[in-house]
This record gives sequence, structure tokens and C-alpha cells, in this order.
Amino acid sequence: MSASIRPSIALVTRNRPDSLRRCLASLRAQEIQPFEIVVSDDSDEPSIAAAIAQEFAARHVAGPRRGLYANRNAAALACGGTHIRTMDDDHTLPPGHLRICLEAVTRDPQALWTCGEQSIVDERPGTFTARAAQLHPSGAAHSVEDPDDNWAIADGATFYPREVFERGFRYVEEFGYGSSYLEFGALLYARGWRSRCIPGAFVEHHDEARNRRSPLSCLYASLCFNLYFRRSFLRALRHAAPHFAHFAHFASLPRLLRLARSRWQS
Repeated sequence: MSASIRPSIALVTRNRPDSLRRCLASLRAQEIQPFEIVVSDDSDEPSIAAAIAQEFAARHVAGPRRGLYANRNAAALACGGTHIRTMDDDHTLPPGHLRICLEAVTRDPQALWTCGEQSIVDERPGTFTARAAQLHPSGAAHSVEDPDDNWAIADGATFYPREVFERGFRYVEEFGYGSSYLEFGALLYARGWRSRCIPGAFVEHHDEARNRRSPLSCLYASLCFNLYFRRSFLRALRHAAPHFAHFAHFASLPRLLRLARSRWQS
């Protein structure tokens, strides 16, 4: 690994002290250690996470308590390394994970580097996905065609050059979960950063099997794709039409259009 690469771990947590401890123990077991670990904490009782962070020599910062993506932004902005690696408190890392990742980042420091995922449900291996996904015109996740030139984002397992955040790019914060992180990948690709998949690198996601579907974030991401990223008004209409059957979705359309326009035309 090049001495000029100093990776920060931007770890977000909220009310899961046992998961946080397991995550940090996994990080500290890696043969290569990051430049720093920053724990951005949205918990109701922050002193618990602060004590756990101190136990593992991580820096604890108070989260904004405005949802997951506001916390991701806050964690990234608190980091001081040359590259920022997102991480969730319900992740663990296989042996050698950071070494593989940092070898990739060293080869191309200007790229976004993404990882695959092994889900673990009830302590048993579930679905394995070798690569992160990229935004589809429908607003959903879609498999990448070229692992070395795509707009994929692994929500809690992506390396970003620090420049991304220094130049003012952020995750959209209006949605608590869903497809908005995929839109971030497309936005960055349109602004000159390509994503690349790290061969053989994956995180272990201790999934609680929650329902993470967010129709409005999906509609928003679809509008961004079809009106700005890969323009096609007819395709935008086709993918938006199913949402019009839901009054709340239809009523939200002007707000979503304004959000997409302000973000993509700035």
C-alpha cells in the first residue's frame, strides 16, 4: 500500500451497541489498519457507543439524528484521511479484507471502489453478491456490465476519494433508506468519477431482514436517471407511471422533480 493512501473508516451507528462492538472488533482484527476509525452516532444514548468506540481506539462523534444518509454525510465530513470508506455497524470484515481493498485503491486512487456482500441471517450465511449494484432506469439496483467502469455504489462498503466530499457532493438526505444511494453513484459518475469493483472483496452483512423498500426514493432515483443521467422523457414517463396510482406518490412528484433538478443542474 502506498504511504500516500490514508484510509478513514466512516462508520455509522444507531442504538446497536452489540453490533457496533462486533464491527469494531472485526476492524481491529485486520492485518492492515486504517488511518482512523470515525464512529458517527445517532443513538438515543450516545455515551454507550462512545465507550465502545474508546475501547477500540476509534473517534466518536455525535450524529445529526436526521436519518441514515445525513449520518453518512456527517461521518464522511468528520474524516481526515485521503480516502473515506463507508461502513455500517452491522458489518464485519473477512480476514485480509482491508489489504485487498487498499491494494485496489492504490492502483487507482481517483476511482470509487466498491465491495460485494455476504448476508448473514440468524448467524447463517445467506445470499452472496460478488459485486455492488448500479442505478437502473427504474430506480432499482441493477448488475454492472463492466466491473472497471460503472456507477455502482455499495451503500456501506465503498471507498471514496476525499475530494468527493471536499467538492461538496453529498448523499441526498431526504430519504431514510431505499435507492437514493444508487443515485449518488450515478451523479458522481456524471461528474467524472467512475466506480470499480474490487475483485474478491466483500463485507459480511448481519442482516436483520427489515423491509427497506422505499417507493418514493425509487421514483426519485428513476427521475434522476431518465431526466438527467441518461435522458429519455418517454422512459421517465414509463417508469414513473406505476407510481401515479398512489396519490401520495403523485402528490410528491413536484417536490421530487425540484429536488432532482436542483441537484443535477447545480
